[in-house]
Amino acid sequence: LRQVSLLKQHLSIPVIASLNGHQRAAWTELAPQFEEAGADALELNFYEIVTDATRAADEIETEMLATVGAVAASVDIPVSVKLSPYHSALVQLAEAFEIEGADGLVLFNRFYQPDVDVEEVKVRPVLHLSTPDELLLRLRWLAILSPKVNCSLAAGGGIHTAEDAVKALLTGANAVQVVSVVLRHGPHVLVTILQGIRQWMERHEYDSIDAFRGRLNHARSADPAAFERANYLRVLRSRIT
Repeated sequence: LRQVSLLKQHLSIPVIASLNGHQRAAWTELAPQFEEAGADALELNFYEIVTDATRAADEIETEMLATVGAVAASVDIPVSVKLSPYHSALVQLAEAFEIEGADGLVLFNRFYQPDVDVEEVKVRPVLHLSTPDELLLRLRWLAILSPKVNCSLAAGGGIHTAEDAVKALLTGANAVQVVSVVLRHGPHVLVTILQGIRQWMERHEYDSIDAFRGRLNHARSADPAAFERANYLRVLRSRIT
């Protein structure tokens, strides 16, 4: 809360607070406090590995939806939901989040995977920054979801270059999140990415992002099957790159 308040005193750009919780009461207690501290929006970061065999999938998603509804009702600022890709009916879940009051979805949360130290015989926490290869999963679901929901969509994970950002926009993203590339190269890389997007737009004669956003999504693509199972067969017959 202190950090958000301090940032708002020094920045002219929006500040989005990312919340992660376990009990619904904690989410709804903190959300208004972040709004009062000056946050322009909230990102609800659902990061939970469910290991309880007695909890059914629909129970888990029902709890998530109830949390989003409660938080959205407790604040006047926009609320986004950062999802994992590990849901069996992601399109339906995305539409349900929108009904509950979500103003945006972030695709996707990156679960950090622990490693095993065979010499010390113990679990070892490891942080791996993202790579551009992770973007492919985001592109697929951006293309599928963008014609089906009215809320904003953000791509999170695998955005390292201007080309990566353009790909996300072409498949329907309203925004992109960059973290790993900034950690590797510093904040000036944002200038490079923005310049690259502008140069690409000039080459392709686009005067605004809205002019090409979603051009390759599921509804507008000339080959929507490329985002579905048909792509699986095509890739198997293609060359390895």
